[in-house]
Amino acid sequence: MKVLGIETSCDECSAAIVEDGEKILSNVIATQIPFHAPWSGVVPEIASRKHTEWIYAVAKEALEKAELDVKDIDAVAVTNRPGLSGSLLVGLSFAKAFAWALNIPFIAIDHMLAHLYAPRLLPDNRPEYPFLGLLVSGGHTIICRADNFDDITVLGTTIDDAAGEAFDKVAKFYNFGYPGGKVIDDMSHNGDSGAFNFPLPSLHKGDHRYDVSYSGLKTAVINQLEMFRVKKEFTNEDIAASFQKIAVEILLRALLNAAQDTGLCTIVAGGGVAANSLLRIRLAEQKHLRCVFPPLDLCGDNGAMIAGIGYHYLVRGERSPLNTTVCARVTGFKKKYP
Repeated sequence: MKVLGIETSCDECSAAIVEDGEKILSNVIATQIPFHAPWSGVVPEIASRKHTEWIYAVAKEALEKAELDVKDIDAVAVTNRPGLSGSLLVGLSFAKAFAWALNIPFIAIDHMLAHLYAPRLLPDNRPEYPFLGLLVSGGHTIICRADNFDDITVLGTTIDDAAGEAFDKVAKFYNFGYPGGKVIDDMSHNGDSGAFNFPLPSLHKGDHRYDVSYSGLKTAVINQLEMFRVKKEFTNEDIAASFQKIAVEILLRALLNAAQDTGLCTIVAGGGVAANSLLRIRLAEQKHLRCVFPPLDLCGDNGAMIAGIGYHYLVRGERSPLNTTVCARVTGFKKKYP
């Protein structure tokens, strides 16, 4: 079965064709980074307009790269949650029209579940269920147990800012550049991670053994820099490296707690922050665990993961009605403190 996957949840306009949920025939990703860079963040109105301008051409290119005609497509999968409502509506509307015109099945997808599926598109290192999932995408930071492609149990999540949000906000405050995650990662290679002794969150109230918090770290880096300075002289690269060190340690602490308590030895990461080089290094150091990351081009939002996971819903006989709409948020992906 050849499935066309459409992803427009934020600022990546992507279309891909995946065969039988595993073989990527094409994966076209048109990034909007240059259009949002002047504001150091995604502007929803710009994002939805660019999706409207690009979606036809992106889907057409995906078909051409796969050397397929529209009549060769057996079904359509599309992100409808979570994300920016305006952006989601563009992809959803296109997918509905495509499916209706060809009289083929259509399925709406939660793209956070798709991020967790992305590493299963790897032919040589495909993780088997159950495993621990680390979802670090946009405004979400989630630690979960995955028992199937659509069966996850959220164990921990953020009680305030997500990891990606913290990277973006620190980068924006210091004018490091955009997107913040990649910029800080690149800068950190030339910085001293011991220049600042930023604190780990205590999370001492309630049951937060698997939860994370980035509000305190963000405040320390932006408003209390001198309080945590170790070196007399420092550079922007030192700030980036010191921040990234603690940001990754926050994730690791909660993730390793979950691995210890569940007894699961396989960790599967997905989402934009899964591209972070220090996170990959630190997890690779955990010799008692098998850590699976998607390739860099499948860390961010992409159509291949949508088509891949969509296949499994479709073969199970599930379909979405044409009156399906978008949902900006998904319940259970954030917690309150305590």
